[in-house]
Amino acid sequence: MPKLSITTQYASHLTMLPSQNQFRRWAKAAIRVDTEVTIRLVDEAEGRALNKTYRGKDYATNVLTFPLTEEPHLMGDIIICAPVVAAEALAQNKPLEAHYAHLTVHGILHLHGYDHEIEAQAELMEGLETAIVSKLGYANPYLIT
Repeated sequence: MPKLSITTQYASHLTMLPSQNQFRRWAKAAIRVDTEVTIRLVDEAEGRALNKTYRGKDYATNVLTFPLTEEPHLMGDIIICAPVVAAEALAQNKPLEAHYAHLTVHGILHLHGYDHEIEAQAELMEGLETAIVSKLGYANPYLIT
């Protein structure tokens, strides 16, 4: 089983945030090789600044992934914008915990090199995400009720 080293940084004013143990469980379900990851929970200002700087998009997005190394040993940062995640979970009628689990898995798969810019890649990535979060006990994240 691959080893996981995880650091969680809480830089959001929101209070109902997952614990480091929850992030560890979700990340561990998605890794395929030894992985070192920092998960940073941020508010909208930081999320927006990072998205603008690194993607040229002037809005806060739910998750950003910054791979630092590639396989056989993964290292990287995952930035999760807590207010965006909370708003999306509410709008999509999803449990907040399930949405955090999905976005953590999504970020880990990005570290593994998966992407969703091309339709075929998106289908593959979404299939993996659905299988992993289902194994964790959550519903298909792409079914919006």
